[in-house]
Amino acid sequence: MKRDTSPTTAFQPAAPRGIVEGLVYVFERVMPDPFMLSICLTFFVAVLALLIAPTGNLPTLLDSWYTGTFGILAFALQMILILATGYAIAEAPIVQRGLRALAASAQTPARAALLVFPVVAIAAWLNWGLGLIVGALLSREIARRVHVDFAWLVAGSYSAWSICNSGLSSSIALSQAPHGNALNLVEKATGHVVPLSDTIFAPFVFIPTVLVVVVMTAIFIRMHPKSENVVAFCDTGDDASDASSADPHARPSDAPASFASRLEQSMLGTLLLLALGVGYLAMEWRENKFALDINTTILIFLLIGLALQRTPIAYANAIRRAARQTGSMLLQYPVYGGIMGIMKGTGLASMIAKAFVTIASPLSLPLWSYLSSLIITLLVPSAGGHWAVQGPFVLPAALSLHASVPRTAMGVAMAENVSNMLQPFWAVPIVAIAGIRIQRVMGYTAVTFAVSLVIYAAALWFVG
Repeated sequence: MKRDTSPTTAFQPAAPRGIVEGLVYVFERVMPDPFMLSICLTFFVAVLALLIAPTGNLPTLLDSWYTGTFGILAFALQMILILATGYAIAEAPIVQRGLRALAASAQTPARAALLVFPVVAIAAWLNWGLGLIVGALLSREIARRVHVDFAWLVAGSYSAWSICNSGLSSSIALSQAPHGNALNLVEKATGHVVPLSDTIFAPFVFIPTVLVVVVMTAIFIRMHPKSENVVAFCDTGDDASDASSADPHARPSDAPASFASRLEQSMLGTLLLLALGVGYLAMEWRENKFALDINTTILIFLLIGLALQRTPIAYANAIRRAARQTGSMLLQYPVYGGIMGIMKGTGLASMIAKAFVTIASPLSLPLWSYLSSLIITLLVPSAGGHWAVQGPFVLPAALSLHASVPRTAMGVAMAENVSNMLQPFWAVPIVAIAGIRIQRVMGYTAVTFAVSLVIYAAALWFVG
């Protein structure tokens, strides 16, 4: 019947019988653990920098690695908070009931795909952290009810999530929209900001975003393994909804009501934080017009999560459970920060970007920016950190060639969507929550990589 797909299970893949099965087979046998992969990438980039980078000497490399490793910590905390606050929203009782109700309507693999793709894509467009969590939890709920291949289902969720860098939590779009953002390279160079209407709401961005979701839904329906090859979800009963019962911070239900417990269960603390947060946003947006950046996005999702969880202790417990899923990110962010430091400090990133820029024209620069971003993303899988590496080279090129600045910047972001389907960094939280080996998932998302690669490139070239 159902076979265990947990990360600790030694699953032996069957011999491949088709292209997709072959990809899954190869990824399971070749791809190491994501942390080990990040170490291998560090070694690869370091050797490459020593061999060909403009300032690829050992002292510069070591200093750049150290600076990048610890220079990314503030940004890493912002990203982890986005994930944690998104988790707290997705785990709220009312949202959980909604996910269970949605999952009940998925009675076949085809219906599961038709449900997962739009729901996860909308959540990811609103907030990438929310999309990751909704995708993992919805996949678990569906897999409890439907005989479906769990790796295929989680890969579908991750593929739907891939559009997040074209949405409201896009680090690149958000950093160019407000005044004074440290990564607003456009404002630093021109004195002007790039409104969201020119980036995530522009036709060349939202048309391919919708198209990727629609096309990949149809493709995933056809990719589902035959019934005899399905590896179903094994419910161990240790998901987030049961975690609270084992929470060491939870008070026994029969314990006498103390002042501390009454305070924890009171909504007063929640109302106080809501008043502060809503008051600040109202004041800020009244004075400076509506704008979103990373910090305000975190604040908004913090406030929504507090309102949905209702009491401070419920929200604190949700964040504690979220923290269990962010451990791998805490481990990998400094490693990728070191890679980013090496690429930037030795000039390796500038070599890659300039190699594409030198052959670009005003019309083709966004596409070359996109293609160079595909390479850099595999080594620096963080949109904000990636923009800090690539932005200083593609932006001056756009200004000198009089190319479209929004299109050039979003070419970098759209390539993030594509490369994430081969780079496992962002898949780690979703597979940890879902409880499955990442290698089986990446075998399916390699197909998403190939399809979305073409769709986004065509949009940059043809869509106005």
